Amino acid sequence: MKILEICLFSAGQDGVFTRVKNESILLAKKGNQVKIFSSKKVKGSRQLAKEHDKIGNVEIYRFPTVKGIFSESFMLWPSAFKKAILDYNPDVIIAHCYRHMHTFLALGAAKQLNCKTFLVTHAPFGRSSSRNIFGKIVVWLYDSFIGPRILKKYNKIITISHWEEPYLAQLGVDKNKIVYIPNGIGEEFFKPTKIKPDKNKIIYTGRIAPIKNLEVASGAIVISGSDLKYEMFGPAEENYKIFLESKIRGTNQRIIDESFNKKQQISKLDSSKFFILPSKSEGMPQSLIEAMARGKICIASDNQGSSDIIKNRVNGFLFRNGDVNDLTHLLKKIQSMDEKELNKISKNARKSVEQFKWSRIIDRLARLIREN
Repeated sequence: MKILEICLFSAGQDGVFTRVKNESILLAKKGNQVKIFSSKKVKGSRQLAKEHDKIGNVEIYRFPTVKGIFSESFMLWPSAFKKAILDYNPDVIIAHCYRHMHTFLALGAAKQLNCKTFLVTHAPFGRSSSRNIFGKIVVWLYDSFIGPRILKKYNKIITISHWEEPYLAQLGVDKNKIVYIPNGIGEEFFKPTKIKPDKNKIIYTGRIAPIKNLEVASGAIVISGSDLKYEMFGPAEENYKIFLESKIRGTNQRIIDESFNKKQQISKLDSSKFFILPSKSEGMPQSLIEAMARGKICIASDNQGSSDIIKNRVNGFLFRNGDVNDLTHLLKKIQSMDEKELNKISKNARKSVEQFKWSRIIDRLARLIREN
């Protein structure tokens, strides 16, 4: 089959593109012809990526954008974007991220081509706390008047987390149209290591951005008065990095502002016994399931995405979102736990995320494409 994947970004550290890239490569290995369309923007920076790229047998084409509220959805030349879809003439379009203009344009092209269309929502619901008043109004207007009509036009709506389903029901989506296919992780995350982790080190890997609320972890570690070291590893947004550096100055904490590959990420995870994800909100936290696959003792804020994966004190720990004092108390509690109990939680963490292996996820996606 000829498959087209459409997403916001295909350069920079981005959870959505991580999903798109991996499933595209694996669908291509199954004998499909796969292309990716995205904007030219590089996630987390002001840079622009080159127009054409290739990963294995998967071709990437990027489109220019305009500055402003819809700047991530290829709005400079919408007719050129639609024409590119028609010229490719795919059998299947997989559009990523609900509420974005490129998903609407993809539906228009799909109607002309009479091809299958699937929408991967990427859990944008329930995030009003991170939006300004204008953003809240736009979301309300879209969900009230546009979303319900758009969603009906897709063959299937793919969720990455179970907690999205009630939101989709409120938008009038038939439950039989909803399919749960979460993000996957590679087999390399499950390979054993001989590295002995530092018991006094907490690691975070991923984008260093305001939504991740990393200052909460930083503050709790300082208040706890412990010898814990805290490393934040990943590409950092410039202004947020400056803010964090002002918070951690003179402490046993540091920011490593680098993009990374899987090998580097695994090496960083293996260096530490603990992993923390204090995000304000998450859809399906990729970095969390990757850390759990490495057997880390994972600590996360109790937002919807993380709570969907962690069962408190069974395969990890949850603290009240944004509550520095609650996290401080939890860190002290974890440090007082015996090694046997922590090892059990580590084993439970690894076992609970085996369901997210890409080898399992891609078969479900391929079956969905064939049968719908």
